[in-house]
Amino acid sequence: MKIHEYQGKELFRKYGVPTPRGILALSPNEAEAAAKELGTPVVVVKAQIHAGGRGKGGGVKLAKSPAEAKELARSMLGMKLKTIQTGPEGQTVHKVYIEEGLAIGQELYLGVTLDRATSRVTFMASREGGVEIEEVAATHPEKILREAVDPAVGFQDFQGRKLAFGLGLSGPTVNKFVQFCSALYKMYVDTDASLVEINPLVILKDGGVVALDAKVNFDENALYRHKDLLEYRD
Repeated sequence: MKIHEYQGKELFRKYGVPTPRGILALSPNEAEAAAKELGTPVVVVKAQIHAGGRGKGGGVKLAKSPAEAKELARSMLGMKLKTIQTGPEGQTVHKVYIEEGLAIGQELYLGVTLDRATSRVTFMASREGGVEIEEVAATHPEKILREAVDPAVGFQDFQGRKLAFGLGLSGPTVNKFVQFCSALYKMYVDTDASLVEINPLVILKDGGVVALDAKVNFDENALYRHKDLLEYRD
């Protein structure tokens, strides 16, 4: 079962995974009101569909005023968004997520999934954030770092530091990244997720680590244990 970005971020926040502030909007007027409420000089208007690659398809745009957010929402709602992950048929946009703009220093990729070859939950990370990870895997597989988690002990801090150093992180950001990964692993295991993908994961100019995106899929065979997650089905 796939859920929308705004729902994934709601889950992230429950587990202490940092995300930007954001508000769901179902109409242009709601988008304008959300931008006013967030109160930042720039907001991001994001189409909510069950697929990645929305930016290149025109589903993620910056607005420098509430009025602009309203017009962008008007153009997105009802559109058929086509991305590398939707296929040529595309998906219709019924919701947009209005999010605060942040001072971004660096964009990374971070994913967690089950590697069936090793039967272990595995972290994947790359400096190539903000682009399709399928493209990176096909053309530069060496740019993807992997860290398998031993189920007997769970995610360890040294694994987070290894990934952080591999990504070129330094200073206090390293510990923030380790805490980020630990919280993400707990969420992944607790919810019986099959995939959690953050693209991009951003390092702010002040050194903070924030999930700018959230793609979350769950193992449908385990949903009987998670009646609360069934409410996310759309």
